[in-house]
Amino acid sequence: MRFRLLAPGPTPVPEDTLLEMAKPVFYHRSAEFRNLLREVEEDLQYVFQTANPVLPLTSSGTGALEAAVVNCLPAGSKVICLIGGRFGERWRSLCKAFGVEAVSVTVPHGQAVPPEHLARALADHPDARAVCATLSETSTGVGHDIAAFGKLVADTPALLFVDAISGLGAMECRTDDWHIDLCATGSQKALMLPPGLAFLAVSAKAWKVIDANPNPPTFYFDLKKARASLGTLDTPYTPAHTLVRALRLSLKRIRAEGLENLLARHARSAAAARAGFQAMGLELFAARAAGGLTVAKVPAGIDGAALLDRLEKQYGMKLAGGQDHLKGKIIRLAHMGYIDQFDVLTALSGVELVLQEMGYPLEPGAGVAAAQRVLARAIKVP
Repeated sequence: MRFRLLAPGPTPVPEDTLLEMAKPVFYHRSAEFRNLLREVEEDLQYVFQTANPVLPLTSSGTGALEAAVVNCLPAGSKVICLIGGRFGERWRSLCKAFGVEAVSVTVPHGQAVPPEHLARALADHPDARAVCATLSETSTGVGHDIAAFGKLVADTPALLFVDAISGLGAMECRTDDWHIDLCATGSQKALMLPPGLAFLAVSAKAWKVIDANPNPPTFYFDLKKARASLGTLDTPYTPAHTLVRALRLSLKRIRAEGLENLLARHARSAAAARAGFQAMGLELFAARAAGGLTVAKVPAGIDGAALLDRLEKQYGMKLAGGQDHLKGKIIRLAHMGYIDQFDVLTALSGVELVLQEMGYPLEPGAGVAAAQRVLARAIKVP
């Protein structure tokens, strides 16, 4: 039985990228690595849609979030955290860990934080040094209106921090045009790599703040050191350079397809997944859906944990469930990176089979047919 990884991270890695990682390890303080880093940096700027440097970090995406906090926010300062799920909560937890006061703007899980809530918080807290937001709230499948947030924050002294870990490369994210000051992502989502690398795009506005902070409470995540090293096409500490070498292939894959085509393909897969779940009678969970995953509610009377367990053990498909109070209540299907439309159809077929086995009233093939209709409408005939 073939195993299919269809959870929202880590995601599948293309075969040629895996083979690149199997090559012999090379020396990282070398012309070979500097040339590699130059090439990767240019392609990262393309994906981030930024003219600013994109700093590579050897860590998970959370390392990039921590770097944003510790380099910009002195202890005792104040931030506004926009929270609609576990990863919005992560921003708050990071701030509290470093003695930063977090003002929480919270909505129920499954909802997106409205821009007017941010506008009100900025008016109530003009001393806020930053706003922390998520592009794609992976725990709920919600996508936030970062462009609207950016317009609001740009007119203030505050910085806009964006967790784009599960969104960048799967949905629109225009770092410069949207006034994102620190935009973070990780390697294991739409960039089609294993975990181990994080990336942080930093604006000129943010660098002024970072440069004015003489002693950030960090050693490894000192962004001034990372910037200085990147200026010579190097890193301050030993990088995961074999991952960087593999990243080159993933980024070339993205550039060959073209960012607009890539995002359109992800949007088609997302539309197909949503149509499929709804045709099964399942309710979608996210009020404003993200581009890289679809989240559906588990039907009443069905054990969500058992559903996903059967799906994996009987059919080799790994989808994700809910976290914390959403355990057993939602299904999370990824359609980002190397996951294609036929993976989505296969996942929907597997969910249908298991739901039928568990006694859920369902017309066989209803979800798959609905998804196919969406995909067929998107096909352009020469």
